[in-house]
Amino acid sequence: MQRKAYVPGTVALLAALLAGCTGSSDNGSPPDNSNPGDSSTAAASAQPGRYRTLPEPCGAVGQDTLNSLLPGVRQITDAEQREKAYAGEATLTYDTDRKVGCRWKVESTDATDHLLVDFERVVSYDNTVSDDSEAQQLFGTKEDAADLPEPTPSESPSESASESPSESVSEVASGASSSPTTGADEAGDPSDAPSTSVSGSPSPSVSTTPSTLQPRLLDDLGDEAFLDHVLSSSGSTAQQRTVTVAFRTSNVIVTIEYVEQPATVGVAPDSKEMQDKARKLASQLANTLSD
Repeated sequence: MQRKAYVPGTVALLAALLAGCTGSSDNGSPPDNSNPGDSSTAAASAQPGRYRTLPEPCGAVGQDTLNSLLPGVRQITDAEQREKAYAGEATLTYDTDRKVGCRWKVESTDATDHLLVDFERVVSYDNTVSDDSEAQQLFGTKEDAADLPEPTPSESPSESASESPSESVSEVASGASSSPTTGADEAGDPSDAPSTSVSGSPSPSVSTTPSTLQPRLLDDLGDEAFLDHVLSSSGSTAQQRTVTVAFRTSNVIVTIEYVEQPATVGVAPDSKEMQDKARKLASQLANTLSD
């Protein structure tokens, strides 16, 4: 019988293929299913913000604080209407995980007061930018829009914000009602120009605007904060003052807007009292977020 020829080259090829399939990775090369870029990509990913949820806004302000900010609420005789005033009204939002707010409006015999509290949770959609960095950039835009005046040369921003609201809110703590004053009596209104004598020098009987009441940065609230206030007048109506306190804590931005319009024409709300009340509320909300 004729035998088939033996082909040594075929055997050698089969041996080489088998060695390639079963060979180890002793030479240090990564296995076929590894991706050298995975670890570096994970390391470059930014960390998420501290806060994943937001508080219930209409329940974030206590009743005692509302009594102080909205003195007319205690003048409401109807119990049901008074409870409705305390409850506030949630602002319209399409994503309660990202933005929530609540507003109150109460009229009294002396003035009409408005309060708005807004919470915004910032989330970055860029894996290389953290939620905190995104929130910091957004807060910077908000601060720029406020167009705060430059601090006076003799006083730095930290000095102008050094006064703690707890040191000057004895009336707030006791729930005292707002006492509007005339524009001439209010030293804290930046729109009030100091009077001058005939010689042009400032009159000693009228003090200039204290820098501690000017719109300014605050260094004792959250990671960064500012206070702004505007006194407006429309024709023959009473002057309306709006005090805004905004602060950022990690990836959450909180904005408080407190507005008062006296019932009497020619009367301006007291700037210091309104600022103290708004700053005290801001401190309370910051502590709540920190818990």
